[in-house]
Amino acid sequence: MSKKSDAPVEMQTPTLTRDMISLYDTFTHGGMDRRSFMNHLAALAGSTTAAMALLPMLSNDYARAETIKPDDPRLIIEENVAVTGADKGLTGYLARPKDAKRLPAVVVIHENRGLNPHIKDITRRIALEGYLAFGVDILSPEGGTPSNEDQARDMIGKVSGDAAEARASATVRFLNTYPQSTGKVGAIGFCWGGGLVNRLAAGEPSLKAGVSYYGGQIPAARVASIKAALLLHYAGLDQRINAGIADYKAALDQAKIRYEMFIYDGVDHAFNNDTNAARYNKDAADLAWSRSMAFLKKELS
Repeated sequence: MSKKSDAPVEMQTPTLTRDMISLYDTFTHGGMDRRSFMNHLAALAGSTTAAMALLPMLSNDYARAETIKPDDPRLIIEENVAVTGADKGLTGYLARPKDAKRLPAVVVIHENRGLNPHIKDITRRIALEGYLAFGVDILSPEGGTPSNEDQARDMIGKVSGDAAEARASATVRFLNTYPQSTGKVGAIGFCWGGGLVNRLAAGEPSLKAGVSYYGGQIPAARVASIKAALLLHYAGLDQRINAGIADYKAALDQAKIRYEMFIYDGVDHAFNNDTNAARYNKDAADLAWSRSMAFLKKELS
């Protein structure tokens, strides 16, 4: 007669699927609240327990955000720098190489979760590339980016596109005349921020260059107003954003706008976000980053 084992049964972590990643994308972009998301994820995973095991794989892990430490001795960091000539309370995170005199400037525009640790790290990375890097907090007039990501997303949803664009434009103009700036200003944005870069390029004539990572496109009627050169990165699996590529490309071509466009096959929206295990793709992120830095160097030198 065999004995019944008293050893605990280890639960295997369920497999992450494309449907789960798409569901998370819908949630992060305001398509459902957290309770609905977790209910749908539990249905896909087979149980609430399995869904909870998957959640860390889908969520951002900001413990991984500091590839460049905030106290890196090569940098000068300033928090809550006020943007003059903008909505009251608009501020940002400024990073620049130590001992540099005057540098081209780059506005870093966050995703729809606000100026979080990952975007601050991106700002520091860009500073080390030889720029006056400014991570603008579009939510600062509303009190600043909260630590709760869901709350930040809800706050972003209440800021109109026109208001966000005006704040980004004011940031560009602020950096045009900043003492350590050469007066040449570019912008780089991710997801929601990538869409704002497209809007900024059409609405702010002093912008010299815009880099948009998987950002929503602007209406064709606005494209002719673009003065900046553009670099557009898209994720091959990102059906939501990619639905607008064909019309945007046609409008850019018709208006004879200077742009480069790359689609990275087999990767997800937010492939650059190295704090998100489910969507980050190192090969695509490294290639897009090298292209972005070469583009900014060419356009802002």
